[in-house]
Amino acid sequence: MTAVTAEGNEGPLWVPSEERIAGHPMTRFRAAAAVRAGRELADYDALHRWSVEDRAAFWDLVWDFCGVVGEKGARRLVDGDRMPGARFFPDATLNFAENLLKRRGESDALVFWGEDRVKRRMSWDALSSLVSRLEQAFRAAGVQPGDRIAAMMPNLPETIAGMLAAAAIGAVWSSCSPDFGPRGVLDRFGQIEPVIFIACDGYYYGGKVIDIGPKLAEIVPALPTVRQVIIVPYIGTADATAATLPHGATLEAAIALFAPRPVETVALPFNHPLYIMFSSGTTGIPKCIVHGAGGTLLQHLKEIHLHCGIGADDRLFYFTTCGWMMWNWLASGLATGATLLLYDGSPFHPDGNILFDYASAEGMAMFGTSAKFIDSVHKAGLKPIETHDLSALRVITSTGSPLSPESFSFVYDGIKHDVHLASISGGTDIVSCFVLGIPDKPVWKGEIQGPGLGLAMDVWSEDGQHLDSGKGELVCLKPFPSMPVGFWNDPDGARYHAAYFERFDNVWCHGDFAEWTRHGGLIIHGRSDATLNPGGVRIGTAEIYNQVEQIPEVLEALAIGQDWDDDVRVVLFVRLRPGIQLDEALEKTIRLRIRTGCTPRHVPARIVAVADIPRTKSGKIVELAVREVVHGRPVKNQEALANPEALALYRDLPQLAI
Repeated sequence: MTAVTAEGNEGPLWVPSEERIAGHPMTRFRAAAAVRAGRELADYDALHRWSVEDRAAFWDLVWDFCGVVGEKGARRLVDGDRMPGARFFPDATLNFAENLLKRRGESDALVFWGEDRVKRRMSWDALSSLVSRLEQAFRAAGVQPGDRIAAMMPNLPETIAGMLAAAAIGAVWSSCSPDFGPRGVLDRFGQIEPVIFIACDGYYYGGKVIDIGPKLAEIVPALPTVRQVIIVPYIGTADATAATLPHGATLEAAIALFAPRPVETVALPFNHPLYIMFSSGTTGIPKCIVHGAGGTLLQHLKEIHLHCGIGADDRLFYFTTCGWMMWNWLASGLATGATLLLYDGSPFHPDGNILFDYASAEGMAMFGTSAKFIDSVHKAGLKPIETHDLSALRVITSTGSPLSPESFSFVYDGIKHDVHLASISGGTDIVSCFVLGIPDKPVWKGEIQGPGLGLAMDVWSEDGQHLDSGKGELVCLKPFPSMPVGFWNDPDGARYHAAYFERFDNVWCHGDFAEWTRHGGLIIHGRSDATLNPGGVRIGTAEIYNQVEQIPEVLEALAIGQDWDDDVRVVLFVRLRPGIQLDEALEKTIRLRIRTGCTPRHVPARIVAVADIPRTKSGKIVELAVREVVHGRPVKNQEALANPEALALYRDLPQLAI
């Protein structure tokens, strides 16, 4: 519950108990770090300073403390001041799959729920057996280290197994969700020329059965490098779908000749490519971002085990599709010995309770989701704190967009009082987080707790100066292991350099608009490229959303800057509750709320009601695409959107012509 200080101001929403802190992996790690550092590290801030000052020793300790399997080699960090160009563990070898499959036995490795239709369990032994059979099938098809394996899959156990089989060989895995259209799939996989293509026969969403056979009939012939197509059964049409596709076979047919055996893994260099991930692609063809195995593994272990406190026998959940980096993050939880709880489908089918049903039934220790989901649960009037047993739940994480202060309060009032709420932020660019939860610090309303270990985060002004307060660019001042290996088909690194290092030399500029808080935490105000500039003053869109979306009549909002009269004016689009009209009174309420909650400069010049707000398939609203439509410019790669038809609602609006 919210504490109140003697001065009458709100205190933290949550303070961890001494018992919780004492038993947390972060506390044990800090003690081990103090030994390595040769000095006392009294608290997280001291630990963080050491982790940045001596990154070689810090990441070496992460390797040892988290039990990474591999050979470290002689050197820990070479060219540690070059960004890009730094090399962590340049002499090391390891295999990503070997590290995720260390555990054996009949206990659950994976639990799967597919809406309210399908429930399955897969033990550690069964997972290893499936990975082994797939790995043998891939080798028989001629897959070599460095070859690409692409998947258009739901969040099924077979998707995890396919990724692990690829990683065992040293092939590079890339995935998207089955709701992508053919153009969206080909814009991604067409660039990377996969040799194996894995897909499902269909999927369930909102109680509906969606057959993707017709889409696959368009996609597969347009991927000429594919030598084998594997169709995983989900909706019951796999045999028929596989029979219609070139090189097609069902999963069972593809692995029929191969008996389970110990998974054969190849020891590979630390930075050997593991994943190719894609930018959202709403402003052009998606960038192909290549991530290395060692950096991904170390960064994920640090975040999952140390920051989130997840270990052996814990049950780890993230609501994600296979087209979002949080799926890759979730998969790494296997390296801690945790059981992964997988879900595919609508989080609101049939009635908005299914994910909390899942949490209760499976003893979920960590519930990972998006800010939009938390807001939607709140606005739907649900109160899981009254309806579900969430006694096992220790951590709730939120990402995808900034979590509003009201959603912070709702988590503690409506979901669970004693829980570590960690608002986290990073991206596909680093397949991990820059700022996230800190288990031994209080949670303050509306604030991310702080930078992750080993990450030299700061907020800079436009001219590259540190800002103690006020809004600026989120930057990272020193290299870290999960920086991309590079971009695909970018031989001289020019596109990679332009994406992150062009703004400030030798400094990673992430593209988030942020500020430090007086508690040492951070607030993300939205993407820098979506920042509004009326009268030359930079305004983060999240500041406006945090006010408007508290108004009961408003379900969600989207703000852009419209070029107008040699300046920029703020335009606010609102999606209202059914039956509500945007009349003069509601407009006045919205403007007053923004004026009093933010500043007069935040108040929109125009407010327009719309029936829908366009978003990416991972749920992020797309201000830039709407801005392009409003200005009469084409929007590239609409296949990246979950609802591209919504863009038409913003074209040639009479309200914006005056």
